[in-house]
Amino acid sequence: MPSFELLPGDPGSPVLLHVPHSARAVPADVRAGIVLDDTALDRELDHITDAHTAELAARAAVLAQVRPWRFVNRLSRLVVDPERFPDEREEMAAVGMGAVYTRTTHRGELRPADTDPEPLLARYFRPYARAMTEAVAGRLAATGRAVIIDVHSYPTEPLPYELHGTGPRPPVCLGTDAFHTPAWLTEAARTAFADMGRTGLDSPFAGTYVPLEFYGADARVAAVMVEIRRDAYMTEPGGAPGPGLHRLATALAALVDAAPR
Repeated sequence: MPSFELLPGDPGSPVLLHVPHSARAVPADVRAGIVLDDTALDRELDHITDAHTAELAARAAVLAQVRPWRFVNRLSRLVVDPERFPDEREEMAAVGMGAVYTRTTHRGELRPADTDPEPLLARYFRPYARAMTEAVAGRLAATGRAVIIDVHSYPTEPLPYELHGTGPRPPVCLGTDAFHTPAWLTEAARTAFADMGRTGLDSPFAGTYVPLEFYGADARVAAVMVEIRRDAYMTEPGGAPGPGLHRLATALAALVDAAPR
């Protein structure tokens, strides 16, 4: 199984839908390093997976007037989390959830605390980062700009691992970056998701993903994180999608089409 996939869109589209946390797959050799039994691991995957977000992005790509590109992680974030910093810059390392998790959503043991992250970083994290960098570079070369829309979901009730779980939990949270999220993109996202109810900024999750080669250095790369509260489209935790998924896909397609070309 490839650990990620770049799904081509229209050659003239600057938009890259990034779906990093939708999968549940854990390779057998990686599974061997996780201390949870199968029942507990399945439950952890229910909580930590952004279920159905790959389907959401796929539906939005079909609905959009100009098909966006999609970069989709095909492995669980319990293998590696491609959106974490792999070093001391990562605040989630404080709760054992840096690029390679050692703790669960409920702060239990996932892997031994002394697990060496390097083999997983070398095998999965760095190739993913390189491929995502190349995907963004491809949009820049083709269109002169790149617009990353980072597609996530989050639980209705905060989980113990959350560092900022006491703030507002709107139906749609937009994660922004002072350098990479221009005003037009924030407003376009607010407009696109207006029918879903209140759209908040940076609570309970803040920031957005930009490959490090461009981060803070290339303003041609715009980015926003779309965090959808799970009760808006699915049964929690880890259950089936509902009719809200189509409404969200329509809204996400509207955001895709708002990107300048």
